[in-house]
Amino acid sequence: MQTASKISIALLSLICSFGAATAADTPLPDAIAAPGLTPVLTAHAVGQQLYECKAGADGKLVWTFREPQASLMADGKLIGKHYGGPTWELEGGSAVVGKAVGNAPGKTANDIAWLKLEATSHKGSGKFDDVVMVQRINTIGGVLNDSCDRPGWTRGMPYAADYVFLRK
Repeated sequence: MQTASKISIALLSLICSFGAATAADTPLPDAIAAPGLTPVLTAHAVGQQLYECKAGADGKLVWTFREPQASLMADGKLIGKHYGGPTWELEGGSAVVGKAVGNAPGKTANDIAWLKLEATSHKGSGKFDDVVMVQRINTIGGVLNDSCDRPGWTRGMPYAADYVFLRK
């Protein structure tokens, strides 16, 4: 990772630790609300949204989202990671994979969307065993709007978000 990216992620982490509302304080848009479900865990993610330069539907090169790469934190401690799938994996090996079923815009044009993701599979055993839904809220950053001119190149955009893991 380049030094500038490390600095950006560190600054983003610091900003998020002071500025993010807690999940309970966040009014959720209807598109990502999950009435009747109970939170199992809320984790704060800090990392990057990874994009790849590819030909779009019109043949022109555009940055296309590839995968997230983030650390999951709770109570100031590293508890797991978030990566392609999308997958959330805790230190003990319990993991959940999701599929987006709802979204709402981030608070600014530079913030990735808030999401509701349905659990599609589980791995290992532990805290994520009963998770049926994941919400991504309180996003900061992650959007890439630059042009690209080299197919296959990748670029990461620093982001932070809160993930709420829900069960029935």
